[in-house]
Amino acid sequence: MSPAVDRSGPVDRRPGHEAVPGSQGGRGDGRRRRGGRGGRGGRGGERSMVPEATFTSYYGRPVVKPSPWENDIPAYLFLGGLAAGSSLLAAGADLTGRPGLRTTGRLGAITAISLSFVALVHDLGKPSRFVNMLRVAKPTSPMSVGTWILSAYGPLAGLAAAADIVGRAGSLPAPLRLPVRVLAACGRPAGVGAGLVAPTVAAYTAVLLTDTATPSWHEAYRELPFVFVGSAAAASGGLGMVGAPLHEAGPARRLAVGGALLELAAEHQMERSMGITAEPLHQGRAGTLMKASKFLTITGAAGAALLGRRSRVAAALSGAALMAGSACTRFAVFEAGQASAKDPRYTVVPQRERLARRQAEQAGAEGAAGDVTSSPADAT
Repeated sequence: MSPAVDRSGPVDRRPGHEAVPGSQGGRGDGRRRRGGRGGRGGRGGERSMVPEATFTSYYGRPVVKPSPWENDIPAYLFLGGLAAGSSLLAAGADLTGRPGLRTTGRLGAITAISLSFVALVHDLGKPSRFVNMLRVAKPTSPMSVGTWILSAYGPLAGLAAAADIVGRAGSLPAPLRLPVRVLAACGRPAGVGAGLVAPTVAAYTAVLLTDTATPSWHEAYRELPFVFVGSAAAASGGLGMVGAPLHEAGPARRLAVGGALLELAAEHQMERSMGITAEPLHQGRAGTLMKASKFLTITGAAGAALLGRRSRVAAALSGAALMAGSACTRFAVFEAGQASAKDPRYTVVPQRERLARRQAEQAGAEGAAGDVTSSPADAT
């Protein structure tokens, strides 16, 4: 039998099971909410019967699938930046007559980029996958562009390091003297070439992350390249402070302090512009790593500026702190992105905000167009 219907809507005949329009149904106690469409609770406006929105997804799965990357990738990001900054520092040291700083930079660059390749290949699974990426050149793909950047940078950094090593060799057998002289002569051109390519090596990894759909990476697209470049400069300056004599380490100290200031300023602006997607940077493992990064970077930069030129021990400790802070930055950004992909809120809220801005801009444009078209009529 159909339920009875009165002016307030359908009513179930069974006591305690009245059907109330707008209720959540099911297992409620049947009491009518006041202020609803059929209520008599006063003349106030209608009250929403829709509960607070909860950000869930089908079967509890995230809206965006987290990347399959593991710790190899943040290690690859850090080591690539360290290599890039070291090559730039070594090129400047070579041109200004600082052999100790030049050697530290060149050997640090080839060591870091070699370990970076190892981390990348380990993530890919086998070396042939990296080689296969060289079969095409796709300017719109950060991965493809990055592959070619690394392929150009690696040999130059290796040639510069080899020239530095053989240049320190003593007497050699006659058959080796000519090849060694040729190799040593290639050191400066190769080092300068590696220094010219180095900024792209330091920055492209940020583009690689922000080009994904991972919320905390994608929303950081404006400032993350500056964060990574500043972090690379701080780390490479720190390495120069660790390995070079005090009287040659002036450029390394200045690069370290400047890079640290750039990194901290860009990070602050990045967190402000990211909106809700900056939350994962302050939570969990990512939050711990980001706090450690800021502490180590500030401590290392202060030590480099105040004590780095007077104490060899202070310079080495400050440089080590800067390198550790740079590594923490890369791992923190990586962990924050992975966490943001697992929570649908960080995907849905930015989408709604972008839609609201777009609608407001469209309404403003339509209003301006309406004012323009109505002005001739007002004039007449």
